Amino acid sequence: MVTRVPEVLLRHRIRIEPYIGESAYGPRYGALAPEVPALVSPSVRMVRTPDGREVTSSAQIIAAPDIDCPPGSRVTLHDGRVTTALSITRHTAPGLPVPACSEVMCE
Repeated sequence: MVTRVPEVLLRHRIRIEPYIGESAYGPRYGALAPEVPALVSPSVRMVRTPDGREVTSSAQIIAAPDIDCPPGSRVTLHDGRVTTALSITRHTAPGLPVPACSEVMCE
């Protein structure tokens, strides 16, 4: 049984700087992580952020279920564009033959 999305299906590589909080000078980010396998879809959707705002997402990322990308993280996409993670959803279906994954919606 497949327990996580197979890496062979994640054709793109992205880089993530996890959001760790605010400082007097603006947002603070953790160390730039090594490349992460992902599947990036550049489609426009309306999403709701964790604080309740409705915003437009211009990229959706499917990645492994254990990806470290809290909302506010800085994400460098496979095409070099730098964006911000708006929300993350972890999809699981215990006992069903579908892979677990994380979906990150980006500005």
